[in-house]
Amino acid sequence: MSLYAIHSRQYRRSSTSPPLVCGLAYLEDKPVGCVLLRKMTTIPFAGECKRLYVQPAARGHRIADKLLDAQEEFARSRGLRWIYLDSHDGLKTAIALYRRRGYVPCERYNDNPQATVFLRKNILPDGPTARGAVTS
Repeated sequence: MSLYAIHSRQYRRSSTSPPLVCGLAYLEDKPVGCVLLRKMTTIPFAGECKRLYVQPAARGHRIADKLLDAQEEFARSRGLRWIYLDSHDGLKTAIALYRRRGYVPCERYNDNPQATVFLRKNILPDGPTARGAVTS
């Protein structure tokens, strides 16, 4: 199997909601992975990574990395500087992926009751990634 396409499409749930961008990954004409990017209204120049998922049978092809690469590139092209995400501390493999990609711990930024881990990444070239970096 080989990854041949990642597509992005912008959606808006309502005229007042921030836009969502959906990235889809395909293997041999079948969708096998997705990720969403939501522009944050509470933090300047920031988006939130939502719903990164790769089907179990398609894992091992670096699809999650490719989806996150595409998401970061899209976010930079829209003037964003930061990508935030939340997770649960039981999702060890996902958290290891995010940490390997440069996400660092940050303060809680939302009220998601299932989230126990909060991370962010500066997506600008040579941008600071230290925990105390300025977000605007």
